[in-house]
Amino acid sequence: MAENGKNCDQRRVAMNKEQYNGNFTDPSSVNEKKRRDREERQNIVLWRQPLITLQYFSLEILVILKEWTSKLWHRQSIVVSFLLLLAVLIATYYVEGAHQQYVQRIEKQFLLYAYWIGLGILSSVGLGTGLHTFLLYLGPHIASVTLAAYECNSVNFPEPPYPDQIICPDEEGIEGTISLWSIISKVRIEACMWGIGTAIGELPPYFMARAARLSGAEPDDEEYQEFEEMLEHAETAQDFASRAKLAVQNLVQKVGFFGILACASIPNPLFDLAGITCGHFLVPFWTFFGATLIGKAIIKMHIQKIFVIITFSKHIVEQMVAFIGAVPGVGPSLQKPFQEYLEAQRQKLHHKSEMGTPQGENWLSWMFEKLVVVMVCYFILSIINSMAQSYAKRMQQRLNSEEKTK
Repeated sequence: MAENGKNCDQRRVAMNKEQYNGNFTDPSSVNEKKRRDREERQNIVLWRQPLITLQYFSLEILVILKEWTSKLWHRQSIVVSFLLLLAVLIATYYVEGAHQQYVQRIEKQFLLYAYWIGLGILSSVGLGTGLHTFLLYLGPHIASVTLAAYECNSVNFPEPPYPDQIICPDEEGIEGTISLWSIISKVRIEACMWGIGTAIGELPPYFMARAARLSGAEPDDEEYQEFEEMLEHAETAQDFASRAKLAVQNLVQKVGFFGILACASIPNPLFDLAGITCGHFLVPFWTFFGATLIGKAIIKMHIQKIFVIITFSKHIVEQMVAFIGAVPGVGPSLQKPFQEYLEAQRQKLHHKSEMGTPQGENWLSWMFEKLVVVMVCYFILSIINSMAQSYAKRMQQRLNSEEKTK
């Protein structure tokens, strides 16, 4: 694999010049033009050019819809088969009969799996610009289950309303019977589905780099271009970020399956580079995806689960609240909202929410809800900006091709 990469680098260096009307242009001028085009695209954001950004975003959506319509039109047999299968499923869903109990059970499990897999995809898709759904959804869910398990002395929460709402069972367990393993088992499905989603979200960089390597065409992605530049200047890299990226690239390239597994098994913001590296050096799909799936959905997911469960275990939470109260000056005023919030959660778990909701709960809940709204809005804005910049790049490429044909 390393030899293939070396040969590819040599071919890329040999083809670094562009032919223009029968003449070769200076590579430095080509790189300078690419840099100017990139800077021009980066200025197309909502807070700088709102009208142009929205216009380009709308046009990019139309282009994508046109491309997908064309692809589906050329795969009519697959579309017809999918529509027939969908019609059968709809008929099975709405026709009354003894099978409805199984349909409802399958529907419940499917929606649960799809919800967490979707959140996992949103977390890792977009080359580092994804929505941090672990901090916003999965982490709070594991923390809620942990707090409820220690309060109820049981993880056998009534279903329904679990997982939408957690309340203690009528017959609570014996105090001290809750273990780390019982809480891990309770949230295993949600966590594993989220991990599977994050593994799926890592596939676009892999397929993009693989397609670019096989076709020899310039990829429509700046991360891949930075990756190629990093390979060209590997020996002269001095800053920490470049050395870290090179370390990930060398680990994946030289170790293979276990290198990918190691990168996927720990919180690693540079894992997108591992996907690009694997696609660039034509690592087999199941080698890349298998290692990524095991690392993210099993190893990394259990590390994160254990960390959250330990952090929100009963004695740790009590120590943290006591520590907040010990802060000189502002400690008691900061401690009170947390105490009221925890007390409100205990009342809810024991069906006592009708007694009234303390102000501390409203304050903390309001803060978290606004944080979620802000992060979701930022994610949506980043999608709009990214799609607008993609359309701008289409225009730049079209103009460049027209100039070359003159």
